[in-house]
Amino acid sequence: MAERSPGDPRDPLDEEAAWAEIVAGYGEQPSFPAKDGTDEPPRTDGATGKREGKGESPAPGSFVVYAPGVGPRDWSAADASDDDFDENDEGHFTPPEPPPLPKADVTAKFAWLAVIGGPLLLVAMVILQQPVTWWVTVLGIGGFLGGFATLVARMKNDDEDGDHHRPGGGAVV
Repeated sequence: MAERSPGDPRDPLDEEAAWAEIVAGYGEQPSFPAKDGTDEPPRTDGATGKREGKGESPAPGSFVVYAPGVGPRDWSAADASDDDFDENDEGHFTPPEPPPLPKADVTAKFAWLAVIGGPLLLVAMVILQQPVTWWVTVLGIGGFLGGFATLVARMKNDDEDGDHHRPGGGAVV
């Protein structure tokens, strides 16, 4: 435990005094909304604890405490309808159907099977508590590495696009 300076008046074992000092440092306790069903809770000035009138704005540094379930976010927006638009609005946007995915060739399918299937084979052998022999290890790791290398080698690079004359290779508008 750290030693206290001789000028510190507190007893190191006086826990009640320490808690009383902490609680006293917080100032006035906030007031909670009345249970009479009013929407707006009574506000108090953080410095003096006096209630403010309805027309006054809260003092700087003061705050409002809302009861659980009550507050500025306890509402929901109204549902949108077609009547909400006037003649200048375009209405609801419906995106067009996306184009179909390109057909994958057999090589790409086997490469993906190896990339996913190799590690799955090793995990399945461990989960099923089967012995991981040398050929299972070679098949799992080799399948992953071979499939990954195949996918990387077949990636389209920038030279295949036919735009060799782009200055600096920057953005094209």
